[in-house]
Parts: sequence; C-alpha cells; structure tokens
Amino acid sequence: MNYAPTFGELFSFTMATSHIQKLSAAGVLVTLGIIYGDIGTSPLYVMSEIMNHAHGVISEELVFGAVSCVFWTLSIQTTFKYIFLTLKADNKGEGGIFSLYALVQRKGRWLFWPAMIGAATLLCDGMITPPISVCSAVEGLKILNEDLPVIPIVIVIITLLFVFQRYGTKLVGKTFGPIMFVWFSMLAVLGINQIMQRPEVLHALNPAYAINLLTNHPGGFWLLGAVFLCTTGAEALYSDLGHCGRDNIRVSWVFVKITLVLNYLGQAAWIISQPSLDGKNPFYSIMPEWFVVPGVFIATMAAIIASQALISGSFTLVSEAVNLNFWPKVSMKFPTEQKGQLYIPSVNWLLYAGCIGVVLYFQTSSAMGAAYGFFITVTMMMTTLLLIYFLEYKLHWPGWLVGILFAVFTIVESSFFIANIIKLKEAWMMLIVYIVLLHVMWVTFMYRKMSNYFLQFEDLDNYVGTLRELSNDKA
Repeated sequence: MNYAPTFGELFSFTMATSHIQKLSAAGVLVTLGIIYGDIGTSPLYVMSEIMNHAHGVISEELVFGAVSCVFWTLSIQTTFKYIFLTLKADNKGEGGIFSLYALVQRKGRWLFWPAMIGAATLLCDGMITPPISVCSAVEGLKILNEDLPVIPIVIVIITLLFVFQRYGTKLVGKTFGPIMFVWFSMLAVLGINQIMQRPEVLHALNPAYAINLLTNHPGGFWLLGAVFLCTTGAEALYSDLGHCGRDNIRVSWVFVKITLVLNYLGQAAWIISQPSLDGKNPFYSIMPEWFVVPGVFIATMAAIIASQALISGSFTLVSEAVNLNFWPKVSMKFPTEQKGQLYIPSVNWLLYAGCIGVVLYFQTSSAMGAAYGFFITVTMMMTTLLLIYFLEYKLHWPGWLVGILFAVFTIVESSFFIANIIKLKEAWMMLIVYIVLLHVMWVTFMYRKMSNYFLQFEDLDNYVGTLRELSNDKA
C-alpha cells in the first residue's frame, strides 16, 4: 500500500487521540508507556558509564559531581528546553523535528538542513536504542552467572521485536503504561533505600559540585560524554507530542523526573561506599540479591518498551519525511484496524539490520554508548536552531530573550558535542550509516525540488471548449 498518511494519522496511537491528549489519569498512564521508555531506562547505564570513563579512585568529588551533572542536565535540557519551551511548538497538536520545520520553513530557505540532519540522526538513534537498552538489561543477569552468553539473548529479543512489528502493538500496547509505572516505582524505591543509608548524597543537588567536577577534577569535562546519556530520550518527549498531548507529558514528567533523580542519587550513595566498582553495574548492585531476577525481568520489559517507542517513532519520522519530500515513497501498511498503527516494511528491516550490526560490532552496552551520545547531541543542536526561529518569528518573543536562550543552549550542547565527538573514533561504523541516510534524504529532497521546478501547470479554463467538443463527439 503506497499511501502516505496525513500528519493527524501518523501520530495517533492505540487509543482515540482526542481522549488521550486531554489531561487525565488514564492519559498520564498512557504517556508513561509511550514516551518515557528511552529516558526512563537511562539509569541502567549512566552512572556505570560515568564511573568507567573516570578511570580514577572513587571519591566524593567525583561521585557527587557526577550525580549533580546528571540532575542539572535533566533540569536544563529536558525540563526547561523540552518540557517548558519545545512543547510550545506544536503543529496542529503534533510534534517532532519535521513538525517544527514545517512551522518555520518559510522563514529561511536553509532551514531544511537542520531538519534533515536532525532526522537522519534520529534514525541512527533508532538503530542504537534497542541494542543498548536491551543489552544493558540482560547484562544484569551476569551478576548470577558471569559466563552468561549475553549477545545471543539480545539478538533473539531484538529479532522477535522486529518480527512482530508487522502485527502491530494493539494487544501488548495496552500494557506499556502499567509496566512503565512499575518500572519507575521500582527506580524510586531502590533509590530511596540507598539514600536512607547515606543521606548526605542529597548535597549533590547543589550545582557547585557539578561545576567543581567539570573545572577542577582531572578529565572532568570529558565525563560530559557519559553524563549526556541521562537525557538522550528528551527528543522523544517532543516527537510524541501528538500521541499524548502537552498537559499529560508535563504532568507525568514531574513523576518521572523524581523517580529518575532518586535512583541516580541512590546509585551515587552506593558508589561512594565502594573502594572501586570492579566492573559492577551500580544499578543492579543496589538491588537486594533476592530481587535481581525480578529486577532484570522488569528492566528487560522496560527496555523492550523503549525500543518499541523508537521503532514506532522511526516509522512516523519516515512517513513525515515522505510527505515533506525528504524520503523516497515507500510501502506503508496499517497492521490493525485501529488508527495510527503504522508499519513500514523497508524501514523495519533497515532498522533491524542496523540493530544487529550494532550488537555484533560493539558487543557491550558500554561500547555502544560511544555512538549513542554523539547522534542525539547533533539532533538536539538542530532542534535548537529550529526552535529559536519558532520563538522569534512565531511566538514573537523579544530578540534579546531569544538571544540569551540561544547562547545558553549553544554553550550547553556544544560542551556535550565536544565531549562526545572524541568518542566517535570508536563508532565510525555508525558514522558511515549516518552519512548514507543523510545522503538519501538530500538526494530525494533535491530531486523533488528540481522536479517541481520543471513542472508546469496549465489553466483548464483555456481548454473548456475543446473538452466540451470531445464530450459531445458521438463518433
């Protein structure tokens, strides 16, 4: 079926959009399942990555500084930029980088570049999120069995995930919200348990610890590459605006952020009491031994939901790209009778090939993080460029205020970009994939642009007489 759905059809989910977008308890629960899988599974690997990249003795300066950086990254990037500012930019209720581009495209001919670059990096994200999320979850079982073959298990889970895409998520989709509620509740309980033992870790919320780590700790600035992983799911908040509505996203984020911060603080409290990690993952180490197996199961379910959200988002992204002439026309199918269930076979198997390639190439979730942070940083920088145009030309905010916001986001995101780009040498394979995707988008866009340039339209009024003669011709 070669039908390109409209924007309204693209973003509708398994329930009637008009009901989900209104603020309600049900809407908030659905939002947990649709939007927060990516950012919600970050505690699986963030603190572990920071400590691994520190390559030093565990100290209060390092641990408190790390968790302080995580808290203020969530506050500045996720809460302020995306929850408060970017969600204002809805295109008839829809979100995402292409929706933002559609709002401002008439304000500058060059604006297709940030939209295209950001979209290509989001597709790369769709190839990295399933492997890193699932791999991080399954690696928890190594606590019980050090020789557990993680890679085959991850490949089986990812394969099943992509095989079942053709059938849609009508049945299992209804369980996403409750499962993610259990996941976030688990994060909070595990974190509180550790904080009660080391309550002084709450001092880490002071930004002075973050500033001290970045400026005084040896190699502290470069730890931003690992810190950034805590906010990689922020772009999904905006991309899925049409699924749940602004109010449901903002209300549910209060609960989500509290649980995330509690868990990060809990991990920090445990780390500060250890002489070294010795390869241990703080996330699983703060679990009681009897809870490891249930905890890994819940983490795996959350990772699958996070992967499903990115896969569905990739289908939506490509559909929008087709409508905006950034992607060749491809077959699109609707696996269930429910509105919004979109399946694109070519994109599904492209993502699957990319995911399997990532798993086989990187082997561990820690190695995957090198590619993960870079591409999302690029996406956020492109969103910032388009957002600034929206704030100035659509909302008519004062130029000085827009300038201050642009300077703040440029400093923050440039710092993350610099810290991530040095890791790119470990992820050259994904850079090649990104260049190919970007090339496909650019060639398609330019082809459609040239085709439209040479396309000529005729006024049918000039041919009314001829058409009447042909209509009356009885021969």
